Amino acid sequence: MTWKNSGLKNFPLVIKCQTNLKRIFFIFVLFSTFYFSNGLAETTKETYKQLSIFNEVFNRVKERYVEEVTDKELIEKALNGMLSALDPHSSFMSEEIYREMQIDTAGAFGGLGIEITMEQGFIKIISPIDDTPAQKAGVESGDFITHLNGQSVVGFSIKEAVDIMRGDVGSPITITIVRGMKEPFDIVLERAIIKIQSVKHKVIDQIGILRVTAFNEQTTSGLKKIIEELEKGDIEIIGYVLDLRNNPGGLLDESISVSDLFLEKGEIVSVRGRDSKDVQVYSAKKGDIINGKPLVVLINQGSASASEIVAGALQDHHRAPILGITSFGKGSVQTIVTIDSGAIRLTIAKYYTPSGDSIQAIGIEPDVIVPQAEITVLNDLFTFRESDYQDALSNETKDINVKEEDKEESLINDDYQLFRAIDAVKTLATVQQ
Repeated sequence: MTWKNSGLKNFPLVIKCQTNLKRIFFIFVLFSTFYFSNGLAETTKETYKQLSIFNEVFNRVKERYVEEVTDKELIEKALNGMLSALDPHSSFMSEEIYREMQIDTAGAFGGLGIEITMEQGFIKIISPIDDTPAQKAGVESGDFITHLNGQSVVGFSIKEAVDIMRGDVGSPITITIVRGMKEPFDIVLERAIIKIQSVKHKVIDQIGILRVTAFNEQTTSGLKKIIEELEKGDIEIIGYVLDLRNNPGGLLDESISVSDLFLEKGEIVSVRGRDSKDVQVYSAKKGDIINGKPLVVLINQGSASASEIVAGALQDHHRAPILGITSFGKGSVQTIVTIDSGAIRLTIAKYYTPSGDSIQAIGIEPDVIVPQAEITVLNDLFTFRESDYQDALSNETKDINVKEEDKEESLINDDYQLFRAIDAVKTLATVQQ
């Protein structure tokens, strides 16, 4: 028997009395009780010491800070500081902020229409939400907000920033944006009630374009309803594009059920906590809602969290190629813990794709990198076709003045990434025939 770093070198009796098992057991229990009790006492002593420091700082601030602050303000700031210092997604929520958060996940709230985080002391925009003041004004994923109404945001918590950005509906706010290497510029936004329509769709060239803007309580049911309508409609749908660009995420359960719509079996995501044994695995149930038709997923730098769960699951199971650019890289899971005076948002786990990879701070790498680009189409090149003859026969089934390349050129100019995704679906549909 070897005891390393156990402290038992002071108890030779344990080694000598190997034949007396009861005595050995009694001495071991006695020692363990003393050892761990002493350790607990040391931990408690250190905790009281740190709490004493907190109390001293609290009193000094109360007495000497340049402006008067209430006990409630100081405690809330201290709680938020403790949590936000752990990671960008943990925070304290007062009762008011907690109520607003509950409205957010239900799909309607007031504000500017942006999902934000804190980075390098500034507010970083994860993504603007479709059809909101921010998106209509041209706010982009990756933008930094440095000032709100001329006030620097350095040192702000997310809560403090949100408090300023939210206000009376119709009231204006000026945000100062830094984008890449460009000079800072101001955008004036008018606050509005944000109603999130989490699923939109359109049909282009027999391809269903499924635009998912967020993962809230209506997402899976809305997506399922749209697909069922398209499958029963008059137009034959040959495949789908699942557009997750600028989707900041949302509810974990919804990302799992959306993935499950397109998968027949297999793991969707695993969630692992601090304890190595604390693992939850979520798997797909049988049934692909589009019956194996081609599916292409679009992502960009604004695709985060729940969006990355869906993209990662469909990619790992080779159900859909991923097009676009690398996603945001938020691979952590938060839970809301209610307390007497509000709630805390706490990071409790990380999630992993079916292949076992964490995308935290890395993101989902697309199978085909397609940047959002402005393409210059060379229309001035000399061409000559049958229709250019002076007395060419007309086409009785199609209007020759509306050319297919004109439609493609419009789509290229408007959304090059979507154009490439549609092209990929067409290719996959051709291969399956």
